[in-house]
Amino acid sequence: MPMAACPLCAAADRPVYATVAGYRYHACAACDFIFLEPEAMARIDRGESLRAYDAAYWAAELHSARERSWGPAIARVAELLLYCRIPVERFIDIGTGPGYLLDALSWFLPASRLVFHGVELFPPAEAERTSHPNYRTGSLRSVPGPFQAASCIEVIEHLTPTMVAGLATDLASICAPGACTIFNTGLTDYVRHEDPGYLDPLDRGHISIWSVTAARRVFEPFGFQIHAIPGKTWAFLAEYRPPEPAPIGSLTDRIWSPCPENLAILNDPTTGSVLHILGRESARAY
Repeated sequence: MPMAACPLCAAADRPVYATVAGYRYHACAACDFIFLEPEAMARIDRGESLRAYDAAYWAAELHSARERSWGPAIARVAELLLYCRIPVERFIDIGTGPGYLLDALSWFLPASRLVFHGVELFPPAEAERTSHPNYRTGSLRSVPGPFQAASCIEVIEHLTPTMVAGLATDLASICAPGACTIFNTGLTDYVRHEDPGYLDPLDRGHISIWSVTAARRVFEPFGFQIHAIPGKTWAFLAEYRPPEPAPIGSLTDRIWSPCPENLAILNDPTTGSVLHILGRESARAY
């Protein structure tokens, strides 16, 4: 059986976990990381792509992007605002696609509409994008900071470890100390026990399956503390240079004493407390 070196810890004897569409995925037990065969990863790092993020991709993805933005992504943002221990003045959605999450946030939190920003490196056609004034195309590093909070939803499973290290570098450059980023991505436990079909190199472009352990290897050198989110096999939190390191497992306690400024965002003068309730209950539901 072919072995491969883990791109995170360099152990050379990582076995095949699964073969999908002719591509091997390997698993590293030490890093709790599932990764596409190194030869394919190297080609992607050189600029090749197994799945082009072109018009055909967006034609297939726009429905899912809209459904996600008006559903679970709203819950992740509401939850994050309760977790963040500093006042959020600027929030960015990384890899925002067409920017539908900005539209959903404008609907639910109209008084704070301009708090929210989005950036997309491979955008759909202009006619398919949001008209929100804070939508940008380009790389994360092209967006001026600082930001106190961010979301990165269904993005890092598309990236090689080298690319995620670049993302960590760029994120650190725009984050204020204490900023929190929620990463929504199917983790290794999710793939093993809930959705093996999440491994999909060609149609969905999923090439890296992360875990809290794997994320710590990449993000901690850049100043992030990585938190597991209790009960969620498809999300983790990255806190940049926190004012003080948080005890492991204390994340959910934060929802009972949120930052007053963030609570004010969630309790909108027009739409009321619906997102405060959603964030709190989402944090408790798993």
